[in-house]
Amino acid sequence: MISILHRLRSFPQTSSSVFKFQNLIRISRAFMMEVAAPTQEETIITEGKAKVIYPSANQVFYNPVQEFNRDLTCAVITEFARMQLAEKGIDFVLPGEKELQKVVVDLSDNGEDCKMSTHENTPAPAERRTVTVGEACPEGLRVLEGLAASGLRSIRFACEVPGLQSIVANDFSTSAVELIKRNIQFNGVEHLVTANYSDARMLMYNRMGRNDRFDVIDLDPYGSPAIFLDAAVQSIGEGGLLCVTCTDMAVLAGNNGETCYSKYGSMSLKSKFCHEMALRILLHSLDLRANCYQRYIVPMLSISADFYIRVFVRVFTGQAKVKMSASKQALLYNCVGCGTYHLQRMGRAVPHGNNMKYSAGTGPAIGASCEFCQQKHQVGGPIWAEPLHDKTFVQKVLDASERNPERFKTSDRIEGMLSMVTEELDIPLYYTLDSLSSAVRCNTPSLLQFRSALLHAGHKVSLSHACQNAIKTNASPSVIWDIMRCWEKLNPVKREKLSETSPAYHILGTEPRSVPCNASVYHLMPPSRSAHHVTFSIGFRPILKFDKTQIQNPGGWA
Repeated sequence: MISILHRLRSFPQTSSSVFKFQNLIRISRAFMMEVAAPTQEETIITEGKAKVIYPSANQVFYNPVQEFNRDLTCAVITEFARMQLAEKGIDFVLPGEKELQKVVVDLSDNGEDCKMSTHENTPAPAERRTVTVGEACPEGLRVLEGLAASGLRSIRFACEVPGLQSIVANDFSTSAVELIKRNIQFNGVEHLVTANYSDARMLMYNRMGRNDRFDVIDLDPYGSPAIFLDAAVQSIGEGGLLCVTCTDMAVLAGNNGETCYSKYGSMSLKSKFCHEMALRILLHSLDLRANCYQRYIVPMLSISADFYIRVFVRVFTGQAKVKMSASKQALLYNCVGCGTYHLQRMGRAVPHGNNMKYSAGTGPAIGASCEFCQQKHQVGGPIWAEPLHDKTFVQKVLDASERNPERFKTSDRIEGMLSMVTEELDIPLYYTLDSLSSAVRCNTPSLLQFRSALLHAGHKVSLSHACQNAIKTNASPSVIWDIMRCWEKLNPVKREKLSETSPAYHILGTEPRSVPCNASVYHLMPPSRSAHHVTFSIGFRPILKFDKTQIQNPGGWA
């Protein structure tokens, strides 16, 4: 039966035979499932297009909460493959994806615009060809899942992502590898997926040759990926996609700063912006390890969700760009009293004629104590101080998800998350409304009121996907505290009860200078909060959903 399936996949595919081919594949897989039926001590888990045999005794780890992670990874790799193969004259046929429409404008003789709607996938030149899901593509991507467990993620890649050449599902457990082999046969993807028993580091170190590197490496360990990063940045191909998950959030979020430094080379701080700081610590660690081999990273998408963080970065080689890396990292000074933070870049890169002049960063960025509350600072980092996302690429993933809303079970959350990502300002870290109001001991302003005050003062503002009540803005800390002083005048606190050493006493002891107290309110919400998107969740339970009517943006939302 396996040989028959291989011959079916080797048939030349045309647009007229695609659906016949897919039906044959489904029939073949159904037949193979009957051949490799599970025992009574086993159960079948269905996720996406994959069906995985899973031991009831929990011998191999499976986490259903990570379905959003796996769905998002399939979506990202699909668009990455589409982008890579388009340059080679190869197009995709993705089941369920709606055809794109484009508008052609024809200026008639009378000067009126005549618009005609046509399909974007018009007849392609003769040299272009098409690949489908489940078909091995010789020019496609070589994928490695370093810690595959049951092989679910690799099998989903084979069943849902077109344009792949091969997938290596690796694990360092003999029982896991045996289960991966069974699941590969159970899903009929032997022509794409290969089970491998090895230490993931040694497997990657053995694939460091220029022609042997992987195009996509997925690392999703139970805990920290730190021990795999050095091998990963060396075995990923030029411009390849590295996908990394961290679930050791207690370390990255500041509970164990010394452990964070030993694993990632950065000191984490316990703060309100800890989830975004965790992303920037991981990116710093990736870039630092890549720099050792004259390579550097370009973040494509970085998210904080549930109990983990996930980054998608491309890795390139270039000595000149590596010299820029010091200017992309920054130390972080965080006030222990009011939470005001400042960044100190590690290096400087200044244009000098046709070249760049590199030097150490200048400082200090702050004084010995906080200028607002007179408290001391904690020093954290270094952290990645550049953008977390490639907005153009994120928009492509978002558009593809909207064209095919039935592709993933978590499509609503993917669209909500990516919509918010596209709106985020490319500014490091954020403030939270509860921490600002706590510092001055007053009631918490609404998100609409605080955002309106920033817009009124002429600054940009956005939300953050990493925190529900976060505010990202290009306004200086002095402007932010002036807004809080104005808010306190409308909601006064009993100043006679404030200690002279408290942050509130010092902050409220200064009159606001830059923001008038009667700032008008802009009644608008960002698009991500006006399109019924579910963004934040714990497990499978949504805890934040907005459906307010969108009103025209006066220019403040980024």
